[in-house]
Amino acid sequence: MMNLVQFGCEDWLNNWEKSAKIDIAQSTISSLTLEDILNLEPDSGVAILEKLKKETFSYGWIEGSPQFKNEVSKLYKNIKTDNILSTNGATGANFIAVLGLIEPGDHVIAEYPTYQQLYDWPRTLGAEVDYWNVYEEEDWHPRLEELRALVKKNTKLICINNAAQPTGAILNTVFLKEVVEIARSVGAYILSDEVYLPLNSEIDYSPIADLYDKGISTNSLSKTYSVPGIRVGWIATKDDFLVNNIRKIRDYTLICTGVFDDAIAALVLKHKDKVLCRSRSIVLNNLAILKAWVENEPLVSMIYPDMVSVSFVKFEKLAPERTEEFAEYLLKEKGVLIVPGNRFDMPGHARIGYCTDEKTLRTGLELLSEALREFK
Repeated sequence: MMNLVQFGCEDWLNNWEKSAKIDIAQSTISSLTLEDILNLEPDSGVAILEKLKKETFSYGWIEGSPQFKNEVSKLYKNIKTDNILSTNGATGANFIAVLGLIEPGDHVIAEYPTYQQLYDWPRTLGAEVDYWNVYEEEDWHPRLEELRALVKKNTKLICINNAAQPTGAILNTVFLKEVVEIARSVGAYILSDEVYLPLNSEIDYSPIADLYDKGISTNSLSKTYSVPGIRVGWIATKDDFLVNNIRKIRDYTLICTGVFDDAIAALVLKHKDKVLCRSRSIVLNNLAILKAWVENEPLVSMIYPDMVSVSFVKFEKLAPERTEEFAEYLLKEKGVLIVPGNRFDMPGHARIGYCTDEKTLRTGLELLSEALREFK
């Protein structure tokens, strides 16, 4: 039997999110409705819906429709559409990308702590996994010299999350180019989960698939694009061998993402400028609220995210070993849901999904402050 480690964050949300009255745990930018999506293109949106009413719900385009693949390709500089494969969210993309690469005995280096799938899934498949640690005092960034020390002749894969979950830290292009050179020195692949697209246009940010022939970019519509409900993601890479291997795995695990989901995904990406403009507005407004709360709340501190939808608060007076106990108290006594940092192997902190609606955010932060003073 496969010995999978419990997925800490997802296990917490599965257990508690339906109990919450005030949910400030999620990392999606406030989700769009189907009406919102169709209104991105009023005339054609209605036409698409009318067409879908008459659509035969077959498997559709197995790897993603030409419309979907064409829109995804526009997110990259030089990725041919044949090397873009639709997946069941970014989680599905990470799952099959790692499955297509890793065998027992392989060596993997994973940014840590970050999204748990990126280090525990390779380990489950039999890889030796070394952690590339991030440092709070360095704005949650890892150190290049430590990566150089970790890499081996048999290193097959380096896993990163850019921007990172749950800290929001961004590795810029200059930094990534150094990572690429380290990976290239031993012929390793780099898998970059890029669901948290930075909305600050001044950031020098690049998808790893644009920087490296063995770079694998995974992404989805779930976070920055505000449509987690259709469960559409993708893999993009220049590596033909890997793409063909993933095609085989998709036949065993996914087959397709579905006619309806594909059509909605293509429409959202076609109008990504409008969607991202909305997302940017929400992030700017809510980040100002979050910063004002932190600056006026002496019991917390934060390294602020640079316009990505996830944030990580530090509790200044709470004993780290009581982080989850406090999160349960907050939920049961105040109805407020956060994700305790121990679920990311970082006790003493918590993930706050600040990109919900403004009323929910303000109420949640106010009640969080109350709970910090009441918890004994």
